[in-house]
Order: sequence, then C-alpha cells, then structure tokens
Amino acid sequence: MPLNDLDTRLLAAHAANDKPTLALLYGEAADVANDLDGECFYLTHAYVFALDVGMDVANDYYQRLRANGREE
Repeated sequence: MPLNDLDTRLLAAHAANDKPTLALLYGEAADVANDLDGECFYLTHAYVFALDVGMDVANDYYQRLRANGREE
C-alpha cells in the first residue's frame, strides 16, 4: 500500500527527530482520523511532542483530549 503525503511527512519528521513538526503532524492526523479512538491516539502523540518542546499548541491538544474524556 503506498504511503500518503501525511505518512511520508511523519516518517521524515521522525527520521529527523523534528519534534515540533511531529507535534503538528500528529495534530493534523488527529484532524483527519476516521474515528474517535484514532483521533485520540494521534492527539496523545501530538500532545506529548508539543509538551516536550514547550509548544503553546499543547494546551489545544490537551483540551481536545479532555473534551473526548481521555484526559482527566
């Protein structure tokens, strides 16, 4: 199965250990996930990477996780 553009960008960001980009790309993946579990899986990754590098968007990811009952 061919990789889509988002998969390709995620793999490249992982290879480069580019945590800010990983946070944003996982957030993007959450936006296009097909179900709540998938969305929250990607949001969790986005949140962790954003926290790791001190990005303001971490709070947005946290609020989305909390709204979905995944962060209490």
